[in-house]
Amino acid sequence: MSMSVTAIGLSGMRAAQLKLDSHAHNVANVQTPDFRRQVTVQTARPERGGVDTRIGREADVSAPFDRLADDLVGQRMSLYSFAANLRTVQTEDRMLGTLLDTKA
Repeated sequence: MSMSVTAIGLSGMRAAQLKLDSHAHNVANVQTPDFRRQVTVQTARPERGGVDTRIGREADVSAPFDRLADDLVGQRMSLYSFAANLRTVQTEDRMLGTLLDTKA
């Protein structure tokens, strides 16, 4: 059961991007009447590593400004998550390059 660090990192980057998009969508529509927020749902992929991420909707129509702070903080967290996953991919790439330089 070989799990590629790159595949895991890329899945994390895709998840972070989807979360960022979802939070931005919620902020952009905060004043839309009867708007139901988007939420992201992540499930682990133990056999391949990483996560599967999908977008859903909240069941109830909440007060629009109650969740604005959550979405603004969520945007920042998504950016940090994306950057952390990007660093894992870059580190693996650098390590493989070093290994190839050593072997060649």
